[in-house]
Amino acid sequence: MKHIPNIFTLLNLFFGCLALVFVLQTESYNITSYQDGTSSFNLPEKIALASIFIFLAAAVDFLDGFVARLFKASSELGKQLDSLADVVSFGVAPGAILYQLLRASYMQQPNGLYVPILYLLPAFVYSCAGAYRLAKFNVDTSQANGFKGVPIPACGLLIASFPLIISGGNNVVNELLVSKWFLYTLIIILSALMISNLPLMALKFKNVSLKDNLPKYLITAIALTTALIFQWVAVPIVFVTYLILSLIFKNKLI
Repeated sequence: MKHIPNIFTLLNLFFGCLALVFVLQTESYNITSYQDGTSSFNLPEKIALASIFIFLAAAVDFLDGFVARLFKASSELGKQLDSLADVVSFGVAPGAILYQLLRASYMQQPNGLYVPILYLLPAFVYSCAGAYRLAKFNVDTSQANGFKGVPIPACGLLIASFPLIISGGNNVVNELLVSKWFLYTLIIILSALMISNLPLMALKFKNVSLKDNLPKYLITAIALTTALIFQWVAVPIVFVTYLILSLIFKNKLI
């Protein structure tokens, strides 16, 4: 019984590896060049598939903690294994998505196919910040009721939502998500949020009391409502809501 939660953790890692496989298969870029030297592109469908596997990784990541508590099988090995899986599924794989989105951004410019790799490497600053955040969490015993810094799964899911949003075809939103300046700014913000000591809530219900769980019920309601209305755009909305409510209810955290 004690190894059942670890199976879910390894499944998280397995899905993260599959996400990496698909995000790196970019042979399906469809690039159209114009006389003025610019070009347009279609984001490869396999990148959206990579995003789906990151969301599946998040689902089993939630389940491994639930199963561990159910069977009372929490262990130091499980804690370390969980972090190793998370750094792949929510650190490296989303970093690869950022890398491809930056490539897509430069492809729209003259000679964009020949962008220096140095311009794309900031994508993995996010991955490094995520690894640091996980290591910091592992040695900090004061985060029982909340978090210090944004959890890496939250940031990973935010990034994973971008290819799925782009596949929806909203030109205004798509132009933003493949803007290099937006992506560079996002990398800085997410990296800073992960390594910060900002008090943030843990989305775990210890009881069903409205008084004790009001911000969590609010996030749940907003998530369901926005998902029905905005589909994948709901993910960034919920992410921002999570940050705002954590700051409003910070006295109940850590």
